[in-house]
Amino acid sequence: MSKVEDFLTQAQEQDIIKAIKVAEKNTSGEIRVHIEKTTSKPPMDRALEVFYLLEMEKTEQRNGVLFYVAVESKKFAIIGDEGINSLVPENFWDSEKELVLSHFVNGQASLGLQLAIKEVGEKLKDFFPYLSNDKNELSDEISKG
Repeated sequence: MSKVEDFLTQAQEQDIIKAIKVAEKNTSGEIRVHIEKTTSKPPMDRALEVFYLLEMEKTEQRNGVLFYVAVESKKFAIIGDEGINSLVPENFWDSEKELVLSHFVNGQASLGLQLAIKEVGEKLKDFFPYLSNDKNELSDEISKG
């Protein structure tokens, strides 16, 4: 198996998908997780590329958030679209990144992602509450590259 398949168990992947679904239940915001083997690029640069590859900028309110992981390269980034990015406090993404990384170093990648997804979902709910006509604009599945 490759490092991408070894990074999370099937159960852990399902736990992350469940965390995304729970987080999105109270917001029109969208959360994605993308995992790939490696990148030679700075993590934010590659995350931005993936963000556009996944067409996350096409959400109506520009409120998508991507959690990007390059397993073998040990690189991680969180990127929020302009709608959410313009509203969160300046250090918000850094705080979420540190939360995830603190769990990565302890071998608890799934837990770190789930906790940060929950917190990002709360922030999305504050700024983009769920409306009755909201639809799930992006897949909740973990994408892999």
